[in-house]
Amino acid sequence: MVLELDQYADGKAARLWSLYIGDQAQRTKNYKQFLKGILNSYNCETVLDVACGTGIDSVMLIEEGFSVTSCDFSDKMLKSAWSTRWNRRKEPAFDNWDIYEANWLTLTSDLGTERQYDAVICLGNSFAHLPDLTGNQDSHRLALKNFADMVKPGGILLIDHRNYDSILDKGRAPTRNIYYNSQYVSDIKTSVVYQNGSPVKIILDYVMSDPSTTEQKYEDNDRRKKSLFSTNPSDNEFTLSYYPHRLSSFRALLEEAFDHRATITTLGDFQPLEQAQDPAFYIHVVRKLPTVEDLGVEEVWQATSSSGEEFF
Repeated sequence: MVLELDQYADGKAARLWSLYIGDQAQRTKNYKQFLKGILNSYNCETVLDVACGTGIDSVMLIEEGFSVTSCDFSDKMLKSAWSTRWNRRKEPAFDNWDIYEANWLTLTSDLGTERQYDAVICLGNSFAHLPDLTGNQDSHRLALKNFADMVKPGGILLIDHRNYDSILDKGRAPTRNIYYNSQYVSDIKTSVVYQNGSPVKIILDYVMSDPSTTEQKYEDNDRRKKSLFSTNPSDNEFTLSYYPHRLSSFRALLEEAFDHRATITTLGDFQPLEQAQDPAFYIHVVRKLPTVEDLGVEEVWQATSSSGEEFF
């Protein structure tokens, strides 16, 4: 197995994460309408955010009225989410916000429940952080199966990944990002690791810098972010590694995880795939089809009649 090189969980990326994300209000403006629209269109009320990081998406959804459970593998990232919950604990929705440190490969036991949710979300290119531990993608299959098991019949899995087809073809990751709009990302250096002729890892080195070149007055938030920069340039860089999922093979993994009983709609940068030219991200909306055992004959017939989807 290729040596892992990733600073997501070790605290270095966590320190610079607010710089990488950029202005939260602007990000919300670009992204909230899409996410809220998808969840509402499938009548989702309960959401499991399996890659919550610092909690930015979970907070946004809680503020929009969704009941959210959140988890992440990195306790360094979760410190920010736990802090937010504590600071807003007098608000009932935040007081009831469950946050767990959890591994996708042992998700049910880590969460301590077999509860199912209207929606499970894994966004921000998070799933690609999971390496291929065995060389045959068994770890990916197990994680996706665990996600699928936590989706209610009729509910959805919302999961994304970068356009690794384009990165592998061009040898470079685009700097544009539909989720983050940071002015502090000055460069992304791309490396591709091959094993026996096949790409097994993409390493992205993020270089952060302060774009201001003249003396100017900073608001408190800008001043706080500016203070995160170190005088040592190497401290203003972090490395993340990803498994390069190609579009066709990832869709096949999703179909397998749901036992081929799901509909999959793939978008490119929040747009229908046919309208997206060389998108930076692919977003998959996977709807788990209910069975007779799940709903009963009459309810399945009603769902089929109203949606036009085939359940059998």
